Amino acid sequence: MKIFKFGGASVKDAAGVKNVKQVLETVGFENVLVVISAMGKTTNALEVVIKNYFDKSKELTSSVQDVKKYHIEILLDLFGDEKKPNFTNAYKAVSQHFEDLEYFLKNNKSPNYNFVYDQIVSFGELISTTIVSHYFNHENLINQWLDVRNYIKTDNTYRDANVDWESTQKNISKLNKKKALYITQGFLGADDNHFTTTLGREGSDYTAAIFAYCLGAENVTIWKDVPGVLNADPRYFENAILLNQISYREAIELAFYGASVIHPKTLQPLQKKEIPLFVKSFVNPTLPGTKVSKGTDLEPRTSCFIVKKNQILISLSSIDFSFIMEENISEIFHLFHQYKIKVSLIQNTAISFSVCVEDKFDKFSELKAILSKKFKVAYNENVSLYTIRHFDQAAAEMVELNKKVLVKQISRETLQIITE
Repeated sequence: MKIFKFGGASVKDAAGVKNVKQVLETVGFENVLVVISAMGKTTNALEVVIKNYFDKSKELTSSVQDVKKYHIEILLDLFGDEKKPNFTNAYKAVSQHFEDLEYFLKNNKSPNYNFVYDQIVSFGELISTTIVSHYFNHENLINQWLDVRNYIKTDNTYRDANVDWESTQKNISKLNKKKALYITQGFLGADDNHFTTTLGREGSDYTAAIFAYCLGAENVTIWKDVPGVLNADPRYFENAILLNQISYREAIELAFYGASVIHPKTLQPLQKKEIPLFVKSFVNPTLPGTKVSKGTDLEPRTSCFIVKKNQILISLSSIDFSFIMEENISEIFHLFHQYKIKVSLIQNTAISFSVCVEDKFDKFSELKAILSKKFKVAYNENVSLYTIRHFDQAAAEMVELNKKVLVKQISRETLQIITE
């Protein structure tokens, strides 16, 4: 079996959905499981719904209707005539999801933001896959829609759930692997109480890897709007180069430092079973793309550039000029873990300790209040962290040009620079 993953950009409108069908017809769809994300910017739109829900805003109903209108317009564009039975069936299925969403908004009693977030935002994937599945069947691309929450089981760490591999393996292994086309959701799972969980932002890639691992898949292909994995983000760097081959180890390094093409958790289960991962273009599906597998670290061998924006540089120093020792550092990292703040770079001296962090859950203000009780806290917000793998002098100079460098750190293979 092969696993395909299509992100939100690939199904952002009716033309995108039709193109996904063409991709499958071009490369083959027999014995394939397709993982699909929410359409376009639906996740962002549902985050507005969540905000309005907690703010008790009068805009709550209209924000839900905006999401519904967007999807119904795609349905109409796909089926062409709302009087056709296939449109009616698809419309009923999509409407049921919105009824479930509205029921939750009306009856939920939990004040837990992360719990509410997962229950609401999950409708993006449920609706997108419902539309795609109905359209494919309408076009005689016969498929089976799967509710991923019946297969991927997790703990109840809402918004960043951990997979229960034993239960998940047991569930997924029941799938018929022969001559089937399955459509399912990325990003989602369910806990022991059958509440929806999510695997972290961009977790649809991880979903594909979970299915691949549990099914012993032939390979995984992530279909994107780029020709493959590039050595740099073309939004920030000119003359980006396509990487033909990346080893699992090198890809994990790039993902750890923030390369956005491959989700950091995606590669580990694939590496365990040596399942190749391809990153290909849904615009030109016959192009070879990038292969991530056992083998050559990097082909061609070149510097790779990664930039992470909106980081925070925190500098902690002891109030009484005493050394910052292991017990202090241990306490600091315990707090980072507690407040779900990801550390990207560390630098310390005898009486100070600096870290560059990512505050994706907006917890820094709370953390700063705690740290200020024991340390002097200085910080720079909205800094950029540049990482260069396999750097040379020319690469370093290019990144530093016309920027104020706050921190610079060099290891054998990697240069990291923090700039204002």
